[in-house]
Formats: sequence, C-alpha cells, structure tokens
Amino acid sequence: MSLSDDGGYGGDGHRGSGTGQTRTRLPDTGGDPYGSGRRPRAGMSSRNLVTIVGVVVLLLAAIAFANRGGSGNSETPSDGSPKDTAQAQPTAPTGTRPTTGKTGGIASGFAKTEQGAQSAAANYAVALTSDGMYLTARRHEIAKAVYAPAVAAARKDDLDKVYSDHAFLGRIGLKPDGTAPKGMAFVSRANPVGTKTEAFKGDTARVSVWYSALFGLAGTQSKNPVTESWYTNTFDLQWTGGDWKVTDFTQKDGPAPIGRDQAAASAEDMTKAVQGYGGFTYAR
Repeated sequence: MSLSDDGGYGGDGHRGSGTGQTRTRLPDTGGDPYGSGRRPRAGMSSRNLVTIVGVVVLLLAAIAFANRGGSGNSETPSDGSPKDTAQAQPTAPTGTRPTTGKTGGIASGFAKTEQGAQSAAANYAVALTSDGMYLTARRHEIAKAVYAPAVAAARKDDLDKVYSDHAFLGRIGLKPDGTAPKGMAFVSRANPVGTKTEAFKGDTARVSVWYSALFGLAGTQSKNPVTESWYTNTFDLQWTGGDWKVTDFTQKDGPAPIGRDQAAASAEDMTKAVQGYGGFTYAR
C-alpha cells in the first residue's frame, strides 16, 4: 500500500491567461466625460467567450484525468497480465473495503483482484517479520493465518527450526523462550513502502513488497541496538478458501536509500516509540 500517490489535487493548477497590461479607457468624444458611465454592451465580447470556453475545456480535461487515473484501480487485462508492471500504480482511495476481517490478528478477506493480492502481500510481509515470530504460540497462529492450508504444516515446522534455535536467539540477545531480557524491548517490525504485481492470473499471483525493517533490542544495556535495513520480499499467492494465501516467498536485500545524517535516538526514546506507536493494516 504507496502513500505518496496523492495526485489530482491542487485547485490553482490552471489559471486563466493574462496580458499583464493596464488598459486605460478614454471618455467618448463629444460627450460629458463625467456625466455618463460606461455604456452597456449589447452582447458578450469575443474575449469573454474565449475565456469561458477555455475554462470549460480545462474542467472537462480534469474530470477525464480523474476518472482515468485517480481511482487507484490497477485493473488487469483479460489475458491475466498486469497492464504495466514497470510503473507503480496510484494508491488513491477506491472506496472498496480492503479487507473483511481478521484471522489470528492478521487482516484477511482480501478481494480477488490485483489490488487485493497486493494488500494481502503487504500485510503478510508485516506478520512474517514481526516480533511474534519469535514466540512459539504466536508463530503458529501467524503461519496458519498466512500460509495456504496445503503448505501451512510444513512451513510451521520449518519456522520452528529457525526461531526455536537457542544459539540463534542468544546471538540476537533474546532468552530461550524468545522474549527480551528484563528492562529491554525487542523490536522486529516491517514498514512496507510499496507493492508491485509481478504476475496475476486467475487463482494465482506473484507480488513483491519493498519495505524497511527495524530490528534489535532497545535498552541501555543492549548489545544489539535497533537498526534499520531494507528488503524486498516476493510472495507466491494462491486464492484458496475465499482469500489470498502464501505458498512460498523469497527475500533479497534492498534497494536501500542513502541514510541521512541524523542523530540516533536514545535507548529510552526508542523504547517509548516502539511501545507507543502501533502498526497498520496495509491496503493497496
């Protein structure tokens, strides 16, 4: 779901043309220059007519542009391929409800459309990167909610092997049960920047999600402070049980922007931010 696609606004983008000159009207010859005012015109001047026609043309063009691109709908041609995967589609509101509910605390009930697949992929990227993946019970809920039933059991076992490894948990500063040491806050959060449809046809879709990730332990004694990194996850999705579910996904680094020269937050401020700012349900 991109938030910068707010095009179509700005009421003074079209202004009438002006000459920039000052016109002085001299009094009519043979009459009293002070007694009689300007005589009423019998009809509309050609200048006024041209101005009105120009305004109407600009108004019609603006309406046509809004109807064409302002809806945020990236419809798919009949052959199942996206119109143009090289161009990011606008994310202006469509008026369509993005989800119909939640499953295991994760948004669900996405539409069987290209936009629905992108919304599902963004929310699944957040769930699979969350700190809940380090807690056994919550990890099982996430796997059941995100993965297609045909692969959920196998994926759950694979995830258990990774996230239950005590050596791995120790390296990142967590206790064997996946919780943070006393006085520290564990941060693992994905922040999607945008989504892109790689393929869409019938009951299957492939969607890439570009996101930044915060990861580490916030606390004065932390040896793994919270850092930022960038990734792109590409999800293979299948329409099953009336919703989009993951069958597989891959991850690659970046693209990462150049970091600005900003002072890092203190451990206290980072902890307050993590605990005080909640996440979102992402919709395309």
